Amino acid sequence: MAKRLNIHPTHPEPRKILEVVDVLRRGGVIAYPTDTVYALGCDIRQKKAVDEVYRLKRMSKEHPVAFVCPDLGDLARFATVDDQTYRLMRRLLPGPYTFILPATREVPKILMMKRKTVGIRVPHHEVVLAIVRELGGPIVSTSAAFEGEQLNDPDDIMLRFKEADLVIDSGWGSLEPSTVLDLSDGKVQVVREGAGPVDGLI
Repeated sequence: MAKRLNIHPTHPEPRKILEVVDVLRRGGVIAYPTDTVYALGCDIRQKKAVDEVYRLKRMSKEHPVAFVCPDLGDLARFATVDDQTYRLMRRLLPGPYTFILPATREVPKILMMKRKTVGIRVPHHEVVLAIVRELGGPIVSTSAAFEGEQLNDPDDIMLRFKEADLVIDSGWGSLEPSTVLDLSDGKVQVVREGAGPVDGLI
């Protein structure tokens, strides 16, 4: 059974963040809050943990997953960002968007598959940002729900993902996922409309 850890949504307790990071460094899988839906994730550098996320979600290995970076500076380690793209992201982040960008060699191959792009998030949520800052690297981000489901109650997430190592409870999440924008070819393409407004972006 997954362990449950209550963390304050706007003032995360440093001791509890250290506990989460310890789980991640040991190759654990966590369910955690974002500014949209709750997500399932792990340290992107741990192949077995990434495999476990796919297993728990019952996802095909062909299914892309995004990951969370703490800020735009860190994001540039993992994606090629031109000036125009940077200006757009600086305006929208942190926020409820996932950006598809050309990947750099820093991205682990398991997250690339046959693609040359990667999905990156910088959510507007203090808990997950504190986690990735303390970890010193990104964590995988895929919705903590099975295909066709919408879960925003940590109680339900505990039941669905009993085999996760840790479920963070920071209160109810949203039911609306992030807006996905493909910026990989220099244009703005809306892949999925979600919580982030798209008016004026195209």
